[in-house]
Amino acid sequence: MNKASLAGILVALGIIYGDIGTSPLYVMNEVCNGKVINELLIIGSLSCIIWTLTLQTTVKYVLLTLNADNKGEGGIFSLYALIRRHGKWTVFPAMIGGAALLADGMITPPISVTSAIEGLRNIPAFHETGDLTIVNLVLAILAGLFISQQIGSANIGKFFGPIMFLWFTMMAIMGIAHIRDDWHIVKVFNPYYAVKLLTVYPKGFWILGAVFLCTTGAEALYSDLGHCGKGNIRRSWIFVKTCLIFNYLGQGAYLLTQNGKLWNAAEKNPFYELMPSWFMLVGIVIATLAAIIASQALISGSFTLISEAIKLNLWPRMKINYPTIERGQVFIPGINTLLFLGCAAVVLIFQKSYNMGAAYGLAITLCMIMTSCLFAYYMLIRRVPMIWIMSYLAVFLTIEFSFLIANLEKFPHGGYVALIVGGLLFLVMFIWHKSRRIKNRYVEFVRLEDYESILQELSNDHSIPKYATHLVYLTSANNPKEIEHKVIYSIMYRKPKRADIYWFVHVDVLDDPYTMEYTVQTVIPNEIIRVEFRLGFRVEHRIQMMFRKVVEDLVANKEVNVVSRYESLSKNNVMGDFRFIVIEKFLSRDNQLPFLDRIIMKGYFLLKRISLSEERGFGLDSSDVTLEKYPIIVSSISEINLKRVRE
Repeated sequence: MNKASLAGILVALGIIYGDIGTSPLYVMNEVCNGKVINELLIIGSLSCIIWTLTLQTTVKYVLLTLNADNKGEGGIFSLYALIRRHGKWTVFPAMIGGAALLADGMITPPISVTSAIEGLRNIPAFHETGDLTIVNLVLAILAGLFISQQIGSANIGKFFGPIMFLWFTMMAIMGIAHIRDDWHIVKVFNPYYAVKLLTVYPKGFWILGAVFLCTTGAEALYSDLGHCGKGNIRRSWIFVKTCLIFNYLGQGAYLLTQNGKLWNAAEKNPFYELMPSWFMLVGIVIATLAAIIASQALISGSFTLISEAIKLNLWPRMKINYPTIERGQVFIPGINTLLFLGCAAVVLIFQKSYNMGAAYGLAITLCMIMTSCLFAYYMLIRRVPMIWIMSYLAVFLTIEFSFLIANLEKFPHGGYVALIVGGLLFLVMFIWHKSRRIKNRYVEFVRLEDYESILQELSNDHSIPKYATHLVYLTSANNPKEIEHKVIYSIMYRKPKRADIYWFVHVDVLDDPYTMEYTVQTVIPNEIIRVEFRLGFRVEHRIQMMFRKVVEDLVANKEVNVVSRYESLSKNNVMGDFRFIVIEKFLSRDNQLPFLDRIIMKGYFLLKRISLSEERGFGLDSSDVTLEKYPIIVSSISEINLKRVRE
């Protein structure tokens, strides 16, 4: 996928540039809103935009971060998977970045679609309908977009590339046509004017909050690495950046002709001022299609992000559907509903795109900072000279913290929405991750060899009714010589479970994205067998289907006999039954936990109640599953002041 091709470049245009490609719809409108137009404001802000696209998007993401590919896959969780073995602390930047990306997914669709639909204000026939029509149209488009997610985007995705090519070409032509409005606009390429804006213009530094919106889609370039390939992204970016700059230049040249006027974003948008009146309706349709594609990319990216988080044990299990056979395409109904409710709330609360701009950018800045930290650690692991690592951090953390500080001004004007949403999403990840670590400290493992003879005797003890021909337990023991005590407890102590063959199945989630391997360890032939699945963090856990394939391979190689041992069935060569035992844990009352751990564990079990059950999460057929309850005693009560009294 690293080699570029014309078809690959077209696919890249349709998949990864929706967010950053629709930014000209609202960036300059946000920059100028409520300000008197003058040359320093326009030249300086556009210079900031061009150098942000150059340093932040081109250098950091296109040239550097794309090199951190995990077997061809990208994104903050793919980067985390590459380095997590080298530093446990890396989970926190990964969770913060992932939560910020999800929060961004609730704001990008509303601001993109609303900015496009607001072009209707330029058409006289729509003047009397007012903003209510725009809000209703935006809600209708978003509703249709989220409803259509369940059928997948494989077919309509084929049209994304040509539409986005048309969109970028249209923007470039519009911009080129207006550059001649004021040739002073070419001064924007001199970074001097960017520095002058930040230091001389009144409150010029805070304009960075609006400037940052031009690069909010940069993270998508890395996240969609697996869909497009490094070569296609880098070559297509040349075309995209050129078109973006031409359009920004055209908007700037037009705005210079408005010198001395107070700009009201509610009445005008410089993007639509570039369009001739005869083309307005067609332009709005194309802009709306581009905004829908941008929204689709964010929604699909959110599904992938949550799917990866589930596999990496950073998010509760959720129902995941696979609407098409296209690799990596998933649909998560719960996240789809959550995103739609969030997007609808943003539209109803803010209503206008320039109001949404106040809520946009703050969360994604945090994601970019986290990516910088993780990528710097990746370079350290790859033994990149320290001078380059320090230079990288000095340049990009300075840029990103400047954007973060500037975006903090948005907090009381709507930025709190993104931070609250991102904070709640991070809290879910933190509780899920932390609770697992608390539990794992107290999970009791025993040596399997100490119980081999007992299991063998139990299997041959005909005084006990046979529970199943094949009894299958899912085990979390990484060491093949160990097994959880709760499994032994289930087999021997709860109610003795006699079976012909005991199977212990372990799932190891690898740092590679799409690995699918398994190993088999025969502890006692035809009596105790351990199967270990090694699955990439993007592979669906269809354990029952995979286990069936393993059994078929073992039977074909004559490594196991799965025929029932009942005499009447054995002579007719009838296969025995398989029974999966899923042990659901609950927090015992016999616990004495610190206050914080107690809150975390209560949060964990609350999330567990509303998340997908383990049997469905592992792709098990409920008719073949027995559920058992097992108490978790994380920290037992040390002593009970109970005394016996004699009457």
